[in-house]
Amino acid sequence: MRVDAIDRKMLAVLQDEGRLTVTELAGRVGLSVSPCHRRLRELERDGTIRGYRAVVDADAVGLRFQALVFVTMRQEDRDTLLAFEAAVARVPNVVQAQRLFGDPDYLLRIVTADLAAYQQLEDDVLAVLPGIQRLNSTLVMKHVVADRPLPA
Repeated sequence: MRVDAIDRKMLAVLQDEGRLTVTELAGRVGLSVSPCHRRLRELERDGTIRGYRAVVDADAVGLRFQALVFVTMRQEDRDTLLAFEAAVARVPNVVQAQRLFGDPDYLLRIVTADLAAYQQLEDDVLAVLPGIQRLNSTLVMKHVVADRPLPA
């Protein structure tokens, strides 16, 4: 689907306020309700809008510690990478995982309650994931930009 200027405006509004009614959204983007609803459903149907969720403050739920973990793989054959990716997807403390070009091979963003919980997670879970050669952790000091909506 081709995303036009009106669709982009709708997406920008929804990224800031995802709980708007269709009527409120239509008013914000200058459409009547029916065409706004039709466009919204098409953006959902074609996968441009992948879903709706609440953005939860990690501190408020006791997850005050974050680490970025750079992963270098021992070998990079297809089966090893797929096994590693499947295993990482099952670790709830991994809130983001990205495969990278070059070295390191992966970047993981991890949240835990504190340093002790992270240390236990690294020793007991992360270090035994399939195919890992090396883990290199960097602690997050401060979030400068977080959960920013995509540019319109």
